Amino acid sequence: MFELLESGGLLMIPIMICSVLATGIIGERLWALRTSRILPQSLVPEIWHLYRQKKLDVAQIRMLRRGSPLGAILAAGLNNHRHGREVMKESIEETGRQVVHDLDRFLNTLGTIASITPLLGLLGTVVGMIKVFSVITTVGVGDPAVLAGGISEALITTAAGLSVAIPSVMFYRYFQGRVTELVLKMEEESLKLVEILHGNREDDLQ
Repeated sequence: MFELLESGGLLMIPIMICSVLATGIIGERLWALRTSRILPQSLVPEIWHLYRQKKLDVAQIRMLRRGSPLGAILAAGLNNHRHGREVMKESIEETGRQVVHDLDRFLNTLGTIASITPLLGLLGTVVGMIKVFSVITTVGVGDPAVLAGGISEALITTAAGLSVAIPSVMFYRYFQGRVTELVLKMEEESLKLVEILHGNREDDLQ
């Protein structure tokens, strides 16, 4: 590893830092965006069951808010359900925006890493080739070892930059789609709760 860093030049340092950051973000987002954590199964039917039994008190709503992102959205609606359908929807939307912001956490950083690491690799290529041509203008082409070192530095930084950028782009796109999917499902569950409390959708919970 240290030999690779040394042969790739100073630009390998930011590339490796980006690699560590990207790996950490990918691992954290894979864990944080699990369906079981974001959208607990049968949460709305459980809330309706507690509501009908008049057990949905402040303590239950507080536990619901802390339990999951969907729970936080539904808790916001439950706290305002006595004020009417529109107020309940507005409170759900306000909390929903905060939840979406949390789901998007670190994705901008991952996207930035995906964008800059190929540029760092390209810069390393340019620096390596500058060294090659500097040697050529100074001592000619009589020292293959020096020329090979410059070319090697150029190739290593390019390969390293692409090696970090490609998986970063793939996971960035995946997480974007994942967040969109989760948001749509949370909206569906939230609207279902609104209709249950202010409409006539009990059949959906059977």
